[in-house]
Amino acid sequence: MKPTVLIAATDRWFPTARLAMALANAGFAVEAVCPSGHPLGTTSIVGRTHSYRGLWPLASFGSAIVSARPDIIVPADDLAASHLHRLHGQGSGRGGSGAAICALIERSLGAPESFPVLFARTSFLELSRELGVRCPKTEVVTSVDDLRTCAAGMGYPLVLKADGSSGGNGVSIVRTFDETEHAFRKLSAPPLLARAVKRTLLDRDSTLLGRSLSRVRSVVNAQAFVAGREATSAIACWKGTVLASLQFEVAQKAKSAGHATVVRVIENEEMSFAAEQIARRLHLSGLHGLDFMIEASTGRAHLIEINPRATQVGHLALGPQCDLPAALYAAVSGKALNPAPKITENDTIALFPQEWIRDVSSPFLLSGYHDVPWQEPNLVRACVLSHRRQAAWYSRRTAFSHGSAAGSGVPLTQEQESPPLTR
Repeated sequence: MKPTVLIAATDRWFPTARLAMALANAGFAVEAVCPSGHPLGTTSIVGRTHSYRGLWPLASFGSAIVSARPDIIVPADDLAASHLHRLHGQGSGRGGSGAAICALIERSLGAPESFPVLFARTSFLELSRELGVRCPKTEVVTSVDDLRTCAAGMGYPLVLKADGSSGGNGVSIVRTFDETEHAFRKLSAPPLLARAVKRTLLDRDSTLLGRSLSRVRSVVNAQAFVAGREATSAIACWKGTVLASLQFEVAQKAKSAGHATVVRVIENEEMSFAAEQIARRLHLSGLHGLDFMIEASTGRAHLIEINPRATQVGHLALGPQCDLPAALYAAVSGKALNPAPKITENDTIALFPQEWIRDVSSPFLLSGYHDVPWQEPNLVRACVLSHRRQAAWYSRRTAFSHGSAAGSGVPLTQEQESPPLTR
C-alpha cells in the first residue's frame, strides 16, 4: 500500500498543485485539505480533497487528518504551517486522537520545541548566528524610537519585514526615515476590514477576517540591507538530517520585493552548511526553504529567513540528491531512494506560470527551461483562465479607481485585493 501524504493549503497557489504531482510521481497517495476551487482539484492525481474553512481552520485540519489518516502532512504555505503548530499545541497533553495528531505533526514537521522560532524572524536569525551561519543584523521593532535606533545602527537602505509574511508581501526596503515610519505603520497594522470582507465574499477566503475583526497586529523586524543577489535553498529533512536540497540564484522576479519567476541552478557550500546546521539544531522533518543574499562584493551567503513549509521550487527534480519528493518518500516508506529523471540540463528555469504572467514575451521562456506541466492540461488551462479573469477584473478596477474612485487617493491593486496564483 502506498503511504499517504496530506497536503495542507490555505490559499489557491498554483505551485501547490505542482508539488502534489511530484509527490504522486515519487510514490505517495495524495490527499489535500484546501479551499474550494483550488488548482489541486484540476489535477488527476489527488485522491480526495477535504474542505478548508478559514473561520474554523483547526477544525478543518483536524477533520481532514482523521479522515485521510496520512503518513505525513506537508504544509504548502505559512498559514497552513502555523495552523498545524497551533493544532499540535491544542492536542498536546491529551490522549486518544489528540495525541495521535500531535505525533503525526511531529513526524511531519520536526521537534515541537522548534515551532515558535520558525515564525519569529529575529529569534530564528539569532539562533542561526549561534550556529556559525552568517546572517544580517535583525531586530524586532515596536515603536518609532526603535526605528530610529535601528536606522542609526544599521544605516540605510533598511529592510522591514512582518512576521508570518511570504512571497515578498510584508517586506519593504526603505531609504529615509519618513519611508521607514510609513512602512512600519503599514506592515504592523491589522488587515483592512474592507479587504478582509472582499476576500471572504468574492475569493471565498476568510483567513484575513478573524485578524481584522480582532485587530491583530503583526510583529515587524528591521534587518540590515545586504547588497547582492537573492538565492534560495529548498530542502527535504528527516529527523534533523538534510536528505536532498535544491539551490538557486534568483534571475528574475515578479516585482522588486516579490517571488522569483526565473531561477538559476547553483552550488554553494555556505548555503549547504546553513541548511545542515539549522535542520540538525531544530530537528526538522519535511520540506522547508531558506532564503539568502549572496553579497555582491564578497560572494558570501547571508541567510535572511526560513520558510517552514514547501516552497514553489520544491517539485523540481534535478538529480539523485536534488529530488525532494523522492527523498521524502524514501524516508517515509523505508524504501530505497528512486529519484525521478532529471527534468533538464539547462541551468536556467522559467517557472510556470510565474514568468509567463510577468512577461509573455520574456526571453527566458525560450532561453531557459520553461517548466510547464503539459501532462496535466486541465491544470494549465485553469491557470491560464484564472489569470485572464484576474487581468480583466483588475483592468476594470483600475479604470474605476482612476474614475469615480480617484478622489480616494488609494487605487486598488492586485496585491491588495487578491490571493496570488504564485509566490
